[in-house]
Amino acid sequence: MDKDTFSFIIYMIHACANDWKQNPSEVYRNMKKTNCIMGFLAPNYKILHTQSTEYIIDNIKEYFDVRGISV
Repeated sequence: MDKDTFSFIIYMIHACANDWKQNPSEVYRNMKKTNCIMGFLAPNYKILHTQSTEYIIDNIKEYFDVRGISV
């Protein structure tokens, strides 16, 4: 994973945590449990990083919902 992708993922963990009023470590655990980082965010970085933060947060929430994780 390159530095830009890594920075984007860290940013999105914190953005989700702030939006969902959760601890970043909790968001990270759920992302890891559902393979969100390596199965969704990292492979789609080139597209996702051009979108708004709210759009990506909504996409991650939907990704979690489909996998049975509620935020």
